[in-house]
Amino acid sequence: MAGSAMSVSPEFSDIQGIVRFGHRRLTAACFFLLRIVDAAAARRWLAQAPVTDAVQRDAPPDTALQVALTAEGLRALGTPEGIVAGFSAEFIAGMAGDGNRSQRLGDVGGNAPAQWGWGRPGAVPHVLVMVYATPARFAAWRDEVTSGMWARAFALIGCLDTSDLGGREPFGFADGISQPTLDWERSGAFDNVQLDYRNLAALGEFLLGYPNEYARYTDRPLIDPAADPSGLLPAAEDMPGRRDLGRNGTYLVLRDLSQDVGGFWQFLDRQGGETGLAAQALAEAMVGRTMDGAPLVPLSRGPVAGIGAEDHGPPNRFTFADDPDGARCPFGAHIRRVNPRNADMPGGPGGAISRLIRTAGFGRQGWRDDLVAPARFHRILRRGRPYGAKLTPEEAQHAGAGEERGIRFICLNANISRQFEFVQNAWVMGTKFNGLTAESDPLLGNRQPVSGCPATDSFTYSRDGAVRRRLRGIPQFVTVRGGAYFFLPGIRALRYLAAMNG
Repeated sequence: MAGSAMSVSPEFSDIQGIVRFGHRRLTAACFFLLRIVDAAAARRWLAQAPVTDAVQRDAPPDTALQVALTAEGLRALGTPEGIVAGFSAEFIAGMAGDGNRSQRLGDVGGNAPAQWGWGRPGAVPHVLVMVYATPARFAAWRDEVTSGMWARAFALIGCLDTSDLGGREPFGFADGISQPTLDWERSGAFDNVQLDYRNLAALGEFLLGYPNEYARYTDRPLIDPAADPSGLLPAAEDMPGRRDLGRNGTYLVLRDLSQDVGGFWQFLDRQGGETGLAAQALAEAMVGRTMDGAPLVPLSRGPVAGIGAEDHGPPNRFTFADDPDGARCPFGAHIRRVNPRNADMPGGPGGAISRLIRTAGFGRQGWRDDLVAPARFHRILRRGRPYGAKLTPEEAQHAGAGEERGIRFICLNANISRQFEFVQNAWVMGTKFNGLTAESDPLLGNRQPVSGCPATDSFTYSRDGAVRRRLRGIPQFVTVRGGAYFFLPGIRALRYLAAMNG
């Protein structure tokens, strides 16, 4: 990696704003799932769409628009197959593209793509249009976005609505607390061994065209300059003789997750009667945080690298080093699974001698140390929204099968396989995560049997060092209703795709 490349600042005017901001202050939003029915009209709409960039302005906008496309959408738009082939194999195949992928993602049983409302084979959207605004501006902005060439260009598969639950997800827990901090300053290479957990992540983990945590550039479509006569695309940092269609873009994972809020709290209330623990205490053990967002483990005595105000301060300033036995936060708790907060090697005291010992591989604190891969290579940037009406735990005790509630789960990552799919397969659905058996994520697990493990419906916990207890017969609380992999292009790349003649 050339040193000069590191001096180039991110081009915020070319990055879609959702990557940097998440648009949390724009509390009204909906996500349009579209099929292209007229490619020429779709290209004209995309060429003129007022896509929101990532430039920081003194007066934040009160509306935002973001656009992404599936591999099928690129083809429907008229993108040459040689360009489509430059994207990742996971993106091209699609989330529901084959049974093996569905098995790895836990999309079996009640989660199987055959039961999805959208995203199953034959019902994959071409375009995702995300509309955000303040509540006062939302209706007018949505109408403006869907006017003009829209009706000629697209057929509507569905519009995924969202709700403002005041920073909570439907089960009632504070949401969006833990996020990686992107290294917008491009502070240096990231291929060094990390002996301590840090929250700072290389840009290339979330944006194509930049070095990742391995100090390498993720594969993406690189174009011959002759195929870009108008010079719309930037030159590739690692191959200056090629134009970079991927730069400032990323892959967007969208999964429609239905949450059984009533079933969740009713089950825990019944278990509370048997265990002597309140339903809320059991729920917090499953999540690994209190309902207000405080971790069940002690906060770190010193700062964790990369943790700042944008990470909501103290609720995110911790690791699991002070809870090696899982006495406070169970080994299978949701927050341990989605981000183990570990480093490349087991922890230990500071100093040159300790560093040498750990680098040589003699610093293991326990047999679990080798069971979980380093977190820094598997981070995702979450940008989802809840939907459905708020239901308190007390109200949920009497709730029936009424209104749908859940999460329009969105995450951004530059490598679908190494990031989203790894987390989903090895950590969330993994029944042997952290040395456990017969357990998957207590919130997201599908409870389906897997090879060598006929039961996956348990959860092991203890309270403050007491004897471990195990909940059994946990039902499925979250069901997948749809999903797809999208490419969220840089704005110049979007204009390039729109300028093609098909």
